[in-house]
Amino acid sequence: MSDAVQAFGKVAVMFGGLSAEREVSLRSGAAVLKALTDAGVDAFAFDPKQQSLAELAQSGAQRVFIVLHGRGGEDGSMQGALQQLGLPYTGSGVLGSALAMDKIRCKYLFQAQQLPTAPFAVVHHDDTDFAALLASLGGKVMVKPANEGSSIGMSAASTAEELQQAVKQALNYDSEILVERWINGREFTVAILNGQVLPIVEMRTPRAFYDYEAKYQASSTEYLCPAPLSAEQTAAMQRSALKAFNAVGASGWGRVDIMLDQDGQHFLLEVNTVPGMTEKSLVPMAAKAAGYSFQQLVVAILGQSQEAR
Repeated sequence: MSDAVQAFGKVAVMFGGLSAEREVSLRSGAAVLKALTDAGVDAFAFDPKQQSLAELAQSGAQRVFIVLHGRGGEDGSMQGALQQLGLPYTGSGVLGSALAMDKIRCKYLFQAQQLPTAPFAVVHHDDTDFAALLASLGGKVMVKPANEGSSIGMSAASTAEELQQAVKQALNYDSEILVERWINGREFTVAILNGQVLPIVEMRTPRAFYDYEAKYQASSTEYLCPAPLSAEQTAAMQRSALKAFNAVGASGWGRVDIMLDQDGQHFLLEVNTVPGMTEKSLVPMAAKAAGYSFQQLVVAILGQSQEAR
């Protein structure tokens, strides 16, 4: 076993949890746990749905690899709990996690930093003047709960009735809803690893947008990495992604989602601080194009937990 791997000590791989993204997290966590174990790391599984943090404190864990997607794991709450326990962990700290999870606060930060992002409105209830709202945002919109991932609760709308239904559905997941002008174009993601911007991935789906089914169930989704873009477009999107990542206070590793419209202008969608981590997920795909095996990627992410916050 290498000295670097020995230095990690006993590592809790935290996955599962209570969020709407539990199933995705279980798959990601199993892949991470296997990769760490194969690398010689003394790693074990920890599911906060089934085990208490008191058990974690008594487990002898010396650091935590967080693979919890969504609320309770990606929103700063678990990060704060681990800091109270004095346990180093992977990924963003409390503030970066909380801000990145909140799509609406992200949009405000993007605007303040003069980063490209689509026009939007915030809705809190389903008795808004939806016809006026739709007209103000160009006639077609994307509706998103403020604090969900994996496209959960998201839908497109191009009539006032569809918009009302979409908001009503999204309100099942959150009390604040982001209504964003529809961007007709191509969808990309930019992964960041310890300050390094990785090759861009393009996602292509025959579905209306890159939704939960396109991400996790459909066999028709195509991935191109490095994405077929000009050198100028690639550089511009990577610059914007890194600025967005830094603007929300994210650190360590993550992913920034971007749309490119038909005029060649790109728009930031959101920052993900604990993205999917199965061997077929987007960050491992980008890392592979940069020369990292899945195991090397996982060890590199764990290495960031050794840095002081």
